[in-house]
Amino acid sequence: MIITRATEYAIRTIIYLAKHPKGEIVLKKDICRTQEVTPAFLTKILQPLIKAGIVSSQRGVGGGFLLSRSAEEITLLDILEAEEGSLHLNHCLVEKGMCQRDNLCSAHQVWEEAQSSMVSVLKKYSIAELVQREKKP
Repeated sequence: MIITRATEYAIRTIIYLAKHPKGEIVLKKDICRTQEVTPAFLTKILQPLIKAGIVSSQRGVGGGFLLSRSAEEITLLDILEAEEGSLHLNHCLVEKGMCQRDNLCSAHQVWEEAQSSMVSVLKKYSIAELVQREKKP
């Protein structure tokens, strides 16, 4: 699995928004400039985050974007799932019974364990923690 460019930019944008005081609206042009993203692409990557309740948008003069929840409450898993949907290492993990070989396949339990570990790690790291890590040399 490779994280899409959109998801990478979404994570960078959320970290950037988290560096601003809570409730402060950040102008779209400032996000585009600092994150080196086009306005159209920024709109595309923020739509799923708005729908997921991670980001809010403000229209009109002085409009822009801000976090809907505190940076402590937003995890990397939240962003990945908003952008990519549910994370699955293999088709057999999408839904129980999807693969008729689940009970026979010696790799199935390995996929389950690996996916569980990945989700656990992504859930463990909040945006607030990533902001703190960025400040350290």
